[in-house]
Amino acid sequence: MFKALVVEKDEESGKTSAGVKTLTLDDLPEAEVTVAVEYSTVNYKDGLCIGPGGGLVRTYPHVPGIDFAGTVEASNDARYKPGDKVVLTGWRVGEAHWGGYAQKARVKADWLVPLPEGLDTRAAMAVGTAGFTAMLAVMALEDHGLKPGNGEVLVTGAAGGVGSVATAILAHLGHEVAAVTGRPEQEGYLRGLGASRIVPREELAETVKRPLESESWTGCVDAVGGAMLARVLGQMKYGASVAAVGLAGGANLPATVIPFLLRGVNLLGIDSVMQPYANRVRAWDRIATDLPMDKLEAMITPATLEDLPRLGADILKGQVKGRVVVDLNA
Repeated sequence: MFKALVVEKDEESGKTSAGVKTLTLDDLPEAEVTVAVEYSTVNYKDGLCIGPGGGLVRTYPHVPGIDFAGTVEASNDARYKPGDKVVLTGWRVGEAHWGGYAQKARVKADWLVPLPEGLDTRAAMAVGTAGFTAMLAVMALEDHGLKPGNGEVLVTGAAGGVGSVATAILAHLGHEVAAVTGRPEQEGYLRGLGASRIVPREELAETVKRPLESESWTGCVDAVGGAMLARVLGQMKYGASVAAVGLAGGANLPATVIPFLLRGVNLLGIDSVMQPYANRVRAWDRIATDLPMDKLEAMITPATLEDLPRLGADILKGQVKGRVVVDLNA
C-alpha cells in the first residue's frame, strides 16, 4: 500500500477534487517498470491537472505529476534493473497517464532516463521539466551560435521555474543575463542566480507598431510568448535566436516577419514532452555539469503530497517562485 494524490471528477457537476488516498500496486497501470518514487515537483501543467484538468486529463480518477525521480523496484525491460536511479519528464505522464504524485509509479521503459552522475533524485526534481526545458533552450541557442561575450541574453518570466534555471545556467556559462520579471521583490533572488540586470516586465509588455527596434539581445529564452515575444523579436541582434518555451503571456503572436527577413533572427521552438532519448540524455548530462548546485538549492521550496492542492492553485495564479520539490515520503 502507498500514498498518492488522486484527482476525482463528479460526473454530474463536472467539478474535480484532489486528495491524498491510499492505493495498492494493483491500482497502477500496466507497464514494464515499477519505480519507488522519491521526489516530484510542481509545473504549470500539474496545476491544471490537479485542478480543472485543462483538457489534459483523459480519464478519472487520475494521479497527476508530470515529473518524478526515484529507484527502480521491478522491471521487465533489460535496460533497467532494481536499484537503478531514474528520472522521468514528459511523455504525457501525469496528463494522459498516471504520474509522479504517488509513492509508486509504473511506466514504459522508453520514458525513463538514467539519473546522470552528479545528480541525486532530489536535485533532479529541483530541475524537473522546467529545468530540463531550460537546458534544451540553452542548447538550442548554442547550436545556433550563442557564445559568451557577445552581449546580453534575455530571459523572460525569469522568476518562474524555467526562467530561474535558465538564468543560473546562462550565468554559470559566462553570459550576461538580463532577467525580465513583473515581481520587483524578486530582484535579490534573480541577482543571486546570476542575473546582471533586472528588466521590469512593463518595459517589454507593450506592443509597438515598429517591427524593428534597437538591437539589444544576443539571445533569448522566452517563457512568456504573446505580445512580449513579438516585442523581443524586434530587439534581437542580427542573426540572434529566441528559444520559445512557454505562453504565460498568451498563445497569440502579434508579430511581423521583418525581424526574420532583415536581421536573420531565428525563432526556435522548444518541446520537452516528446524529446528524443539521445537529446534527453545530452540535456541531463549538461545539467549535471552546467547547473551550479548552490544556485539550484536557492530555488527550492520543499513540499509534501498534502501541499499539492494548494500549490496547484498557486502556480496557476503565478504565485510560485523557483522550483518546488515534493518529498513523496515526508
